[in-house]
Amino acid sequence: MSRNAKVALGGVVVAILLMWLLPIPFWATLLIIVGVPVGAYLLLDPSQRRRLRRVNRKELGR
Repeated sequence: MSRNAKVALGGVVVAILLMWLLPIPFWATLLIIVGVPVGAYLLLDPSQRRRLRRVNRKELGR
């Protein structure tokens, strides 16, 4: 299993636990799950974003 697949699986598990344990609505859980990675990406410098995109393309075999 690749590293990205492990991270995705961990995110799904965390999402299920959040929805089950915390009495918060579904939309709030979804906002947390999507908002945290998007916020982390937006905090990167432009050079770091370019590097991240370049690494992702190399992994895809482009």
